[in-house]
Amino acid sequence: MALYLLLLMLTACAATPQDLSGQMFTFPQETNSAHVRLTTSRQVLSAVTVCFRSFSDLRSRDITLFSLSTPSAANDFAIFKLAATDVFEMWIRNTLMNFIMQDYKLNTWHSICSTWDSGSGLFQMWLDGQPSSRRFMSAGSNISGPIIIVLGQDQDSHGGGFDIAQSFVGMMSDVHMWDHVLSPCEIQNYVHHLNFPPGNVLNWNELEFQIIGRVLTEDKQKIETCY
Repeated sequence: MALYLLLLMLTACAATPQDLSGQMFTFPQETNSAHVRLTTSRQVLSAVTVCFRSFSDLRSRDITLFSLSTPSAANDFAIFKLAATDVFEMWIRNTLMNFIMQDYKLNTWHSICSTWDSGSGLFQMWLDGQPSSRRFMSAGSNISGPIIIVLGQDQDSHGGGFDIAQSFVGMMSDVHMWDHVLSPCEIQNYVHHLNFPPGNVLNWNELEFQIIGRVLTEDKQKIETCY
């Protein structure tokens, strides 16, 4: 009975918002099924900021860092890290653009933020507080639900179409999402663990989520001196 209950917890954990301060999601293996599904009541977005921290040792292939899908666009807002390069692949409303973000190291916690506004169509990416150029991607069309947000897998279709070759292996933490573009100062405060407004679409301190498959919730690892 105890083993059965444990398997149930590993297969599907969720529903009520949880404070994940000081914790992380661990994705311990390549898979075409295990993922975390994040829940939001917001179904229309005219602007977006997404911030999170990630840690991985994958070098030989692409990895999916964030996947937001709607019925009209499988890649409505998605972030990928391309293999063995400093290139990040961004999708907004099914429009693709690559960004070169230097100094991405393996086995290191990185803070990644991405902003987009449908009015101007401008997108910008931040890696550990260093911004990319502001680039035009898609304008005049809002992200409109039903919205499905997934960590750990790429949605090639709305809520599914997962590919083991694009799965994330590593740890993720401090996931926040806003319905507006954060200022550079607010992004810097996030990067440096200072005071910043928590996400009003996704809030790591009040996160509603569902775990499917082998994904663990653990205390976030810190490098400390042991005696």
